Amino acid sequence: MRIYNSLTDKVEEFKPIEEGKVTMYVCGPTVYNYVHIGNMRPVMTFDMVYNYFKYLGYDVTYASNFTDVNPKIITAAKELGITEREVADKFIKAYLNDLESYNCSTIDYRPRVIENMENIYNFITKLIEKDMAYEVDGDVYFRVDRIKDYGVLSNQDTEELVAGARVEVDEKKESPLDFALWRKTTEGEQFDSPWGKGIPGWHTECVVMINALFGKKIDIHGGGKDLIFPHHEDEIAQSEAYLGKEFAKVWSHCGLIKINGEKMSKSLGNSLTIRDALAKYNYEVIKYVFLQKHYTADIDISDSDFRLAEKHLHYFYDTLYRASGLSNRYKDDSNNYLEGYNVDDIKDKFIEAMDDDFNTPIAISYLYDIFKYMNYIMKNVNKGNRVQTANTLSNIINSLKDVYGVIGLFGQEPENFIENMKNKYLNELNISKEEIERQIQERKNAKENKDFDLADSIRDKLLAAGIVLNDTREGTTWTIRQLYSAE
Repeated sequence: MRIYNSLTDKVEEFKPIEEGKVTMYVCGPTVYNYVHIGNMRPVMTFDMVYNYFKYLGYDVTYASNFTDVNPKIITAAKELGITEREVADKFIKAYLNDLESYNCSTIDYRPRVIENMENIYNFITKLIEKDMAYEVDGDVYFRVDRIKDYGVLSNQDTEELVAGARVEVDEKKESPLDFALWRKTTEGEQFDSPWGKGIPGWHTECVVMINALFGKKIDIHGGGKDLIFPHHEDEIAQSEAYLGKEFAKVWSHCGLIKINGEKMSKSLGNSLTIRDALAKYNYEVIKYVFLQKHYTADIDISDSDFRLAEKHLHYFYDTLYRASGLSNRYKDDSNNYLEGYNVDDIKDKFIEAMDDDFNTPIAISYLYDIFKYMNYIMKNVNKGNRVQTANTLSNIINSLKDVYGVIGLFGQEPENFIENMKNKYLNELNISKEEIERQIQERKNAKENKDFDLADSIRDKLLAAGIVLNDTREGTTWTIRQLYSAE
């Protein structure tokens, strides 16, 4: 397996610290509001990574924190008229409910800052004792100039950082690059510390929680690209000062998200929450949009991307539905399969793609050939090969669910997915199933009365509304044009 390491800027062979085991920590949300869809990408990315390692047989320990002590939470508490603890608890509950709605895995550990205050005091105290940090009027700062390779993760020069004013300006600091480990506060939530009342610095919280959970170097530390500097850069500096060594073997970062060409921003009004996205799109549709791009690449998403993903998944689920029906009718317990197709190829190709730095775009590209083959053998089934076809389809279906379930696809009942998608589009077209069936019956009556002009008029009217009629020996069926067209 090969994984891109942000620290070395290389795709490297992955060998865990302890054979057969993987330890992962991913920076979680600051819980002062509902989480937006940009925050969902790291969640989906590392959920996929976690599940894939488990699929390969690794013993995986996965932790992701809640930043529940932060100035943003103090501000939110004022705006909402509740306490900081109530703010944190409210949005942690909302976040976990959202993740359940997205069918994400249960993470092993969910540490919270509030639970680690004593560990934070001890951590900062040790850094002061090692002369790596200093206290000024109730604030504690980290001495960045004591770290020789500061900037190694973000590939930045310290002099350029200062010259470019990419650091926080504070007259208390010995150097502009120094960052806060502890901040004195006079309003909102405050904690008693050896340096007075205040709250911990954000960059310190994750280091302390990782150390408290794992107590040693971890295999993978993950998050979004926006965390590389200064958050993860400052984590590395503190870890080096505290432990005397790096504390993560691989630093893994997923790309950022833009919506319709613009960076998400509350001021722009385009900060789409993950619950708002779920109200508009099926959770697998959202995952599919993300998975079609490599996790390290930035994504510029629009409604058209979700629409196209809906069509693809509708095609997949429609095929699964028809294939399951045929399989259930004719399959038996024999090993009677069609020649020329090896179902193990599904798993082998999937693993080959995923072992190449979790290349989900390649893994997904294989689906089109698989489903094309399924439709081909269903179209050409006959009495002579229907058992072989049914058994082959059953094998393919089981393999698809087992393999692609690892990245979060095909976890729903095909009939339910198709029905929900159909209802969504009918609602958008402002037409009901009952109305469609009524017009189909009216058309049938017209044809029986040899009023073909009326029959054609009804057909054309439905087509203009987005409904395509299909006349068969069994009767007239209908489909929604938008779900099948290339528009």
